[in-house]
Amino acid sequence: MPTETDLLADLRANVRGEVHADVRRRAEYSADASNYRVVPQVVVLPKDTGDVLATLEIARRHGVPLTSRGGGTSVAGNAIGPGVVIDFSRHLTRIVDLDPEARTAVVQPGVVLADLQRAAAPHGLRFGPDPSTHARATLGGMIGNNACGPHAIAYGRTADNVRELSVVDGTGRQFTAGPSSAVPGLAELIDTRLSLVRTEFGRFSRQVSGYSLEHLLPENGRSLARALVGTEGTLAVTLEATVDLVDISPARLLVVLGYPDMATAGDVVPGLLPHRPLAVEGLDARLVDLVRHHRGAVPALPDGGGWLMIEVGGETEAQARHNAERLVADSQALDHVVLAQGAAAAAMWRIREDGAGLAGRTPTGEQAWPGWEDAAVPPERLGAYLRDFDALLDEFGLEGLPYGHFGDGCVHVRLGLPLERDASVFRAFMTAAAELVVGYGGSFSGEHGDGRARGELLPRMYSAETIDLFGAVKNLFDPDDLLNPGVLVRPHPLDADLRRPQAPPLPVVAGGFSFAHDGGDFTRAVHRCVGVGKCRADNRASGGFMCPSYLATRDEKDSTRGRARVLQEVANGSLVSGWADTAVHESLDLCLSCKACGSDCPAGVDLAQYKSEALHRKYRHRIRPVSHYTLGRLPDWIRLLHRVPVLGPLVVNALMSFRPVEKVLLALSGVDTRRRAPRFARRPFTRSRRRIREQGPEVVLWADSFSDGMDTEVAEAVAAVLSDAGYRVLVPPRRPCCGLTWITTGQLDTARRKLRDLVHTLRPYAQAGLPIVGVEPSCTAVLRSDLLDLFPDDPDATTVSAAVTTLAELLAKTEGWQAPDLSGVTVVAQPHCHHHSVMGFEADRALLAATGAELHTLAGCCGLAGNFGMERGHYDVSVAVAENALLPALRDNPDAVFLADGFSCRTQADQLAGVRGVHLAQLLKRR
Repeated sequence: MPTETDLLADLRANVRGEVHADVRRRAEYSADASNYRVVPQVVVLPKDTGDVLATLEIARRHGVPLTSRGGGTSVAGNAIGPGVVIDFSRHLTRIVDLDPEARTAVVQPGVVLADLQRAAAPHGLRFGPDPSTHARATLGGMIGNNACGPHAIAYGRTADNVRELSVVDGTGRQFTAGPSSAVPGLAELIDTRLSLVRTEFGRFSRQVSGYSLEHLLPENGRSLARALVGTEGTLAVTLEATVDLVDISPARLLVVLGYPDMATAGDVVPGLLPHRPLAVEGLDARLVDLVRHHRGAVPALPDGGGWLMIEVGGETEAQARHNAERLVADSQALDHVVLAQGAAAAAMWRIREDGAGLAGRTPTGEQAWPGWEDAAVPPERLGAYLRDFDALLDEFGLEGLPYGHFGDGCVHVRLGLPLERDASVFRAFMTAAAELVVGYGGSFSGEHGDGRARGELLPRMYSAETIDLFGAVKNLFDPDDLLNPGVLVRPHPLDADLRRPQAPPLPVVAGGFSFAHDGGDFTRAVHRCVGVGKCRADNRASGGFMCPSYLATRDEKDSTRGRARVLQEVANGSLVSGWADTAVHESLDLCLSCKACGSDCPAGVDLAQYKSEALHRKYRHRIRPVSHYTLGRLPDWIRLLHRVPVLGPLVVNALMSFRPVEKVLLALSGVDTRRRAPRFARRPFTRSRRRIREQGPEVVLWADSFSDGMDTEVAEAVAAVLSDAGYRVLVPPRRPCCGLTWITTGQLDTARRKLRDLVHTLRPYAQAGLPIVGVEPSCTAVLRSDLLDLFPDDPDATTVSAAVTTLAELLAKTEGWQAPDLSGVTVVAQPHCHHHSVMGFEADRALLAATGAELHTLAGCCGLAGNFGMERGHYDVSVAVAENALLPALRDNPDAVFLADGFSCRTQADQLAGVRGVHLAQLLKRR
């Protein structure tokens, strides 16, 4: 009998792509965006179609199940499996053909929808369905689940936009499924049950649960291609797809209508559909409140407790506005706002797109889970269903934030189910919710598929004869049940293989982070990642920074999600064997600790903090890598160097200017020898003599270790700008460190001691109400964020943190201060990642706009990220990250001023491009 070793050897001998059976890779693919965990035996990343066919043939020969996976964003558990998981998203990403005249595209299954949209847009075309995960969802995954999205009301579901599918089924039979093609016995099977199919299928647009057999009716053209859409990889594996493209509406407006509550908004939807809107989305006030709490600014909304976001189109702006006015007149809304295409409309769509992650926490802060994620009812029954659904939540004592595609009657919701304590509630609620939906003539799934979450419930929605028909169809395509077994046909129990109950708590350890927002449990913290996968998307167009290493490597292991999955397996304990496991090191090694996920991830996953905690737990009281003693303790070395006035820095700088000596010293320090060592200031800023205004309101200038001991010109510039703005600048006589480098290397015990000392120094100023201006963004972010996470119950820490401000934030509140005129100056601005994540760049952006400069703000990390880019083994990835945004921008704007408040950002630009950057204060000072 073939063994697991035989399977692996067979795959590696016959597949040109990647074949993985290591612990780390299996951990990364053990979950999708659902509640479930199934560890695969092998993960295959095929290079081409030949690899796919070989993998399936080998799986058949060994009798091993095979599951197809795209972006891994399935919320129903249909992208995980126990045997071979085949990931199409790494290499099978080619748009084979795009024909504007025929309005079709031929794509490989790993093509991301956003890439297809970008390719089609110059021709005035787009693919109609657009799920909120469009920036990372693959066409293969959309075909598997029959994805829809907001614009399905205008353009139809994925099934309605597929012409042909090139597939291979479970028997190894390869064929093209088209408008009228069939497999032997299929037409006969349907013809014997025509009445059944005509009465139980296709009752309304979002009936997606089960197999969509209505497409096989003779009056519907017996379209096998459309019938295979939504079969969740249980009948065939998609090799290539020919899809339809639709025209982009030339003019679009977003109408936001306010109602007392979501149910009332649902009531009016049927009356608005005759206006032929392009999208009708529901948005709950509680979800918007979460956005305000975590992200701050939200576009101005009309009065109400629930809103409809309705996109209307037209051939011209005037026609679109006329259509919007007619719709508003029939809306019965309390209030309304009409938004043209632009920043405000984009912000509204961003809230809607991030709904799955934003709704990952209930209003009371509990983890919220998918499961009953996308049930749908006929739109004319939506309002009544929402009222009864709220009553059902109350009956079970659960919280949820409903939103969704109200024009199609599809409602998304994440629920505060106590999965970590009592999984039985999950089964009881799912069963009751199924009965509720059936009572309204609805569908358990409206676009995401049934998967492991709802397959067991299908007999409550369909007759026994129909369930038998599903089995008969499965038998024609996959008689040995190799393709995604346990899904749809002969489904596993809905409460089998749940991920969260298998992970016991990981309580806070001495000296580590508090994880106060997660009840002091590291397990709860890492399970914030429910897998929505925004970290796999290129979010730079919308100003996002996450996840720089993934953008460089396109490897799941370098995504925030992939890393969180490995840490979740540490908590589980059955696959990854603790903090010292090589899987943990491999997973975290290329994390830049940029903290971008802390703000960009809609679920609030802060992998930089998790990495620090993991390093703290791994190396506590143990020998560390040499870079932890050199780069990780750099502020101490700077301070030690300056104890020998002038001479110390001069000698070290002289030695470092001799390249052979510098390379030896860098190598001994654990630094890549392709790097250059930064130079040290002859005299620290805190010891230098300078003129300080004697009058005016007082402000504290906190010079961090880098500004004080290395780039003192920046600290001097900040002091000068503050003085020119009318402030009397105070510099603390002591120069305690914030512990940043100790935090990033996981030396949290020492970081705590450093921060206690700093809080003690800054406390009198903060208690006196003085603003404390930080110079270096990463160090400023420590006081605004990490300080509170390390000392959550310390009132002094809270007082100091609240007093800390950036230069731009303070100047924005300074009466009488005016930005200098920089008209004619081009500025390329690289926001520091921690600045973006913790403080936000809005104040700086507004200040720079007021100068009149032509501003190009980069999105994405510079790639150095403190110690990361200096450490041996990281140089190539550091450069690749810089190529995401920084280096192209510098090449394209050779005469621009390069603005970078971060010492690491300036260092990266200098070392890789020979461009010397300036701090905001230096830019303001010299004009």
